Amino acid sequence: MGILSKDQKQHWQEQGYLVLKGVLSPEEVQTLTATVDEMDAEFRKQEHVTADSVFDRRNVMEDNDIFVNLMEHPVTFPIVLALLGPYVQLSMSEVIVRPPNPKDKGYLHTDGGQAMRGIRVSETSSPLQVKIHYFLTDLEDADSGNFTVVPGSHNRPFPEEGVPDGPYLPEAVQLCVKAGDAAVFPHALWHGVVANRSQQPRKTLIYCYSHHCFRPFDYEKASPELLERCTPRQRRLIGDIGDWKPGSYFYSPADQGELMKV
Repeated sequence: MGILSKDQKQHWQEQGYLVLKGVLSPEEVQTLTATVDEMDAEFRKQEHVTADSVFDRRNVMEDNDIFVNLMEHPVTFPIVLALLGPYVQLSMSEVIVRPPNPKDKGYLHTDGGQAMRGIRVSETSSPLQVKIHYFLTDLEDADSGNFTVVPGSHNRPFPEEGVPDGPYLPEAVQLCVKAGDAAVFPHALWHGVVANRSQQPRKTLIYCYSHHCFRPFDYEKASPELLERCTPRQRRLIGDIGDWKPGSYFYSPADQGELMKV
């Protein structure tokens, strides 16, 4: 974890998340936003879609090379390796556009479904997974569809019946961020989103990294077309581990550590 400062390490261990300022350059934000806007515009042409429908597109690496390159962003990918180690895969890439909807109640949850809900790791353990949440919209005011976290909650169980107040739990924190900022968090952190009562849609990207021994989240197998567009490290991150044999996903290829170096 040498790439993280002492304060960042302490905040990660105690509070369960990090906020990174200015991860994406203005040019990156502009280009990504233009691509997301095109995808959202196509989505909104569908007959069943309403003005407040949420656009949630998974496995976006298959859609555009701009999302492929983001999987090893020079600012965030070294942090992923510092937290998880080199035996990692990219298990999810997601675009979300959340339009204004003051009636939305938001939600609060942990990641990984029923199985992982009951799993927490010690402060000396590697996380099970790490998500990077990139913000393409300025969210400087509360109740703008803000990504919301409960600090320190990664160290206690999430109630099976859920939380009555959801993201409006008194101890929850709405992250007020700028376009280009990013949040980093593990699966066990209680997190979610509040209603968007602003006048603008909230646009974000989420990338999830996990260990090789996990199944990918939003794809079963990368397409040959996608693999052809990728660098060797990108190919490895989306499952190109060579010829499969029993134990392949538990014992990574011999060059894994070298390939993941940044």
